Amino acid sequence: MERHLAAILIADVVGYSRLSRIDEEDTRIRFHTDLSEIFEPQIAEHHGRLVKTMGDGLLVEFHSVVDALRCAVGVQREKARRNADASREQRFEFRIGINLGDVIVEGDDIHGDGVNIAARLEALAEPGGIAISGSAYDQLRTKLAVGFVSLGEQKVKNIPEPVRVYRVVLDPAAAGKTVAAPRTRGTGLAAAVAAAVAAILAGAVLWWQPWTLVWPEPPPRRIAYPLPDKPSVAVLPFINVSGDQTQDHLARGLTDDLITELSKVSGLFVIARHSVLAMRSSEATAQDVASELGVHYVLEGSLQRADSRLRINVKLIDAMTGHSLWAERYDRQYRDLFAVQDDVIGKITSALEVKLSQSEQDRLSRIPTDNLEAYDNYLRAEQEGLIYSDVNTYRRTLSFYQKAIDLDPRFADAHAGIARVAVDVWRNDYNFLWSAAVARKIAYDAAGEALKIDPNNARAHTVLALLQLVDGRDTEALDSAHRAVAAQPSDAEAYGHLALILAHTGSHQEAIAEMQRALRLDPSPPPSFQLLAGIVFYTARDNDRAIPLIEAARDALPDAEPAREYLAAAYARRGDAARAAAEVGKLKALFPEANFTYYSYLYDYWGKEDLAYHLAGLKAAGVPEWPFGFAGAAADRLSEADLAGLIDDKTWIGKHKNGTEFLQAFDTAGNTAYRTANTSITGMAEIRDDQLCEKIGGYFLDRMVCGYVYRNTTGEQTDKDYIHVTPQALKFFSLER
Repeated sequence: MERHLAAILIADVVGYSRLSRIDEEDTRIRFHTDLSEIFEPQIAEHHGRLVKTMGDGLLVEFHSVVDALRCAVGVQREKARRNADASREQRFEFRIGINLGDVIVEGDDIHGDGVNIAARLEALAEPGGIAISGSAYDQLRTKLAVGFVSLGEQKVKNIPEPVRVYRVVLDPAAAGKTVAAPRTRGTGLAAAVAAAVAAILAGAVLWWQPWTLVWPEPPPRRIAYPLPDKPSVAVLPFINVSGDQTQDHLARGLTDDLITELSKVSGLFVIARHSVLAMRSSEATAQDVASELGVHYVLEGSLQRADSRLRINVKLIDAMTGHSLWAERYDRQYRDLFAVQDDVIGKITSALEVKLSQSEQDRLSRIPTDNLEAYDNYLRAEQEGLIYSDVNTYRRTLSFYQKAIDLDPRFADAHAGIARVAVDVWRNDYNFLWSAAVARKIAYDAAGEALKIDPNNARAHTVLALLQLVDGRDTEALDSAHRAVAAQPSDAEAYGHLALILAHTGSHQEAIAEMQRALRLDPSPPPSFQLLAGIVFYTARDNDRAIPLIEAARDALPDAEPAREYLAAAYARRGDAARAAAEVGKLKALFPEANFTYYSYLYDYWGKEDLAYHLAGLKAAGVPEWPFGFAGAAADRLSEADLAGLIDDKTWIGKHKNGTEFLQAFDTAGNTAYRTANTSITGMAEIRDDQLCEKIGGYFLDRMVCGYVYRNTTGEQTDKDYIHVTPQALKFFSLER
């Protein structure tokens, strides 16, 4: 049984039964006259195939949905001209429905859901009008000088899932506009659509004459940003027209890969993935996208997979004129996916007259993996997200990356993906997946493996830069960050992390410039990138830019502790005590032990001035010095000599402020072992002046962390003799007797 993707047009006569009752013979003659004089010439002109007539209707198949709509527009315009002098009762009008979908071929006939949906759409069209499906609209919205009225999702007979439906507005004054049919009370759908049509035609110059199809060029559009001095491109999300949602990740993956590969070309300016995805659900045309993102060219396409077969349609549009520079349809085996990508990239660079250096040609010719199952798992990992995720998302992401590596150990991008998750866990001191030491090692090993396989892997260079920064190797960190940018000159993530490293190594103005470049590449960034940008601007002392970005990140990621932390400090720096206090309250709810001594250790790799600036901001916002706001009396604090008596071959038995019971043993050689019902860890302990300092392998970035011990005079947990306060915890304990 053969299946293929097709554009289906179904038309039928409005009120055919009524007309037949008046004069059956004349009605049949009129139908066949319109068929031979209007439909068949239009079908032939637009490369369609008349599959069959069905009483008062006809079924037509097209290879292109654009051709299908052009045919329908031509038919309805000619019918409108012929009906101009006829009374409403005498008019012979057609309704037309168009769908883009999968069909089953049997001989010369076609059927299946693709045809059934077209039939349901035809019934939703107005007399003399055209209704199209969402899958057709996604391909058509920028192609012809017509407008659209969205009817939203409609439940139609014998189709289990609702169908997105649009009615076509034929007046050229509505060209390029899509509006939703307004909600109305008691007037019905037809009135709602009429209102929507009136809305998109309001104020327009109705210049069209029915005997001409020469339409004016669309008016020039405002560009939100100055165009770059090199060809600029936005790759719109490819549309999965397979009718199988399990293939959505493949369409998204193709989009991502084209963005990634094009961003390796220094002669192009390529908008980041999230900013184009942010426009996916809008009714924007290609020109609208270009205006909003500040680019000259837009690449759009669709993908359909059926078993091992793949059909990909691609078009490069000059958004300034609306003209197509290049278009191609690929009917290939799934295994040829990378060859299709290479061809698309080659055609784009050729069409835009971009010269590739030898190193760029080498990078672009590299196939990420020859194992398509590994590639499929990698795409699924990429869709899960990378930073500031919940633990279950992290685990799913890592699982997909690891499956990809198991299938192809030389898949550099999958190794780099694991490194990206691991460095995030490590530098933010998240212990829910791995201890800090384990996360650090995984990040180094995975980034190193990725670079061993692909020395130009931008993400691996970025991970290496972050590791080197936290390790205090500033010069190496800057070098790695610059290598990431050189490997992928349009990668917003690479520029953003270069900006972060510049900010933390004292180059504030350079950091601002690089972050502005990153945000130009990703003008609608995801919340995690908004937070990164906000942190860079805050560190560079530009709170006017920082605060709106961090606020947006906080609203999108209400459980992201860093958003609360930085926003509290930024508000305090601006003198907004009320908002600063509110953020500190939220921070404590997320992280009850929050204290600026903790942050002083976590960020000890920052420059001294930057760290002092941040800690002062946190203190002004109301973040306490120690966990739970503990402030012991100086008279109760143990001296160096007293501390020696507590850790020389002694065992503590106690309970944390949060209720966790623990046991901690010390020997005479400076070793310590800590136990709870769920934890068993070992480390080293030593006394420095009157502080007890501990280093527990795998915790707190492997730093030596110091705190104080007080006699317990608080009235809390009165059966415990002492209180041990550290940046991480507040513990009540007594010596084992």
